[in-house]
Amino acid sequence: MPTIHPTAQISPDAELAGDVSVGPFTVIEGPVKLAAGVKIGGHAWISGRTSIGEGTSVGWGAVVGADPQDLSFDPETDSGVEIGPRNTLREYVTIHRGSKSGARTVIGEGNLLMTGAHLAHDVRLGDGNILANSVLLAGHVHVGNRAFLGGGAGFHQFIRVGDLAMVQGLTAVSQDVPPFCTAYGINQLAGLNTVGLRRAGFSADERAAVKRAYKLLFQSGLSREIALKEAFALEWPEPAARFLAAIATPSKKGVMSP
Repeated sequence: MPTIHPTAQISPDAELAGDVSVGPFTVIEGPVKLAAGVKIGGHAWISGRTSIGEGTSVGWGAVVGADPQDLSFDPETDSGVEIGPRNTLREYVTIHRGSKSGARTVIGEGNLLMTGAHLAHDVRLGDGNILANSVLLAGHVHVGNRAFLGGGAGFHQFIRVGDLAMVQGLTAVSQDVPPFCTAYGINQLAGLNTVGLRRAGFSADERAAVKRAYKLLFQSGLSREIALKEAFALEWPEPAARFLAAIATPSKKGVMSP
């Protein structure tokens, strides 16, 4: 049987795996699904159509599945949150459900969300990301895999953050951060996350190709349009091709520049 503190309140609609643990004064409300090995700390609130994957831990005071902070949102909307396996949500993390019928806020596998991180409605977070304390992701932000977002950084709605991106603490981000890049200040690229590329196992040739692509787009003096045209006339290894594709097909907010 699940280990449930006597002060916790569990909805009869909830589905808890046999080895789930639930801390004191926690509320699990509605058709929540908790997979094997999930641990919920004290004073947390998990609600609605929220599913939490195997081995995930949810810290003290966290809120998962709350309504979006959207003045036009109808609380009767059938939406939810999907959290994959082996994530760590530290104390006071907040994750809001999707804003439209059938929509979900989705978290992949193996992410670490430190104290006070916030994921608004319809966010997509990939695998292996680290969000430091008080990182704020607005609605519809998409983050790739293995990115590091520094403490207090704020991300405007509808933007994209690419794989292995690194964002300095307190950065204000309202444009896309391309894959493998570092960002700081207000929408400023600082260069490539070369250490991250090496640690991720990219070969020397792949890293060199990404550097060539970065220099062509951002340091050649050519316009973005002409630089992309020249880039796509060449053959690139997969990581560099991924980098170029992210810049060629940005969100409506556009892509940062150095």
